[in-house]
Order: sequence, then C-alpha cells, then structure tokens
Amino acid sequence: MNEPVPRAEPRRSAAVWVLIGAAVMAAVDEIVFHQLLGWHHFYDRSTGSVGLLSDGLLHSAELLALVAGVFLHADLRRRGAMAPAYARAGFLMGAGGFQLFDGIVDHKLLRVHQVRYGVDVTPYDWAWNLAGLALLLAGFVLAVRAGRAGRMS
Repeated sequence: MNEPVPRAEPRRSAAVWVLIGAAVMAAVDEIVFHQLLGWHHFYDRSTGSVGLLSDGLLHSAELLALVAGVFLHADLRRRGAMAPAYARAGFLMGAGGFQLFDGIVDHKLLRVHQVRYGVDVTPYDWAWNLAGLALLLAGFVLAVRAGRAGRMS
C-alpha cells in the first residue's frame, strides 16, 4: 500500500507565519517600548492602572497568537506540508503588517497611544511606519520570488 506523498501548502505556511510574525512584533513593541523604555502603554487615554491593564491584555493576546502559531507550524512540519520560502515571507509580512497597523490605526486614527510623549513625535512616527512598510514590502518580495521559484520547478 502506497503512503500519500507529502505536499507543501504555501498559503497555509505563509498564513501561519504571518500570525507568528505579528505576535513577535507585538512582543517586541510591548517589551521594548512599553516595558523597557516606558514610553507608552497600549491604552494611554485613561489612568496608569488602565494603561498597565491594557499592556497585560496585549501581552496575553500576543502570547496566545504565538502559541497558536507554533502549534500550527508543528502541524505543517508533521505532515511535511511546510513551504519554508512562503513561511519566511509570511513572517516579514506579519511583522510589518502589525507595525504598520499599530502606527496608522492605533497611533493616528484611534489615538490610543503615541510612540512617545513630550517630544516632536513626527520622526518617531516616520521611523515606525517606514520600518513597518519595509518589512511588509520585503515579505511581499519574498512571496513573489517563492511563487516564481515554485512555477519554475
């Protein structure tokens, strides 16, 4: 009896790593900017206690996303369905997508917090959003390359 041949799942590989990339970037934001530098909390429009609570909720969400992503990754590996090139692309797209979403939606549209207070925030906003855009574009480039390489093989 023949065993089924494992087949790579590019879209699922990318999607799993988008989740992991977003979770990692949320962790970097939370740990560096919220905790080490103390520049802001996730929600700064209330008391400091509410700000700490909002940071705890963000931290919980990022950890849940990371654990879910690791389990989904393990499932792909177990079935031999991982497509590494798409996974790398997905990681960068997830990290960049989170950062750009945070910079545009959280910082500017919802105004739940700013990168920093008491200074001209313009250079911080540009740096944050351009770094997110660079990560997102690098992920798209890797995804396009992976797609082309897949069609050639």
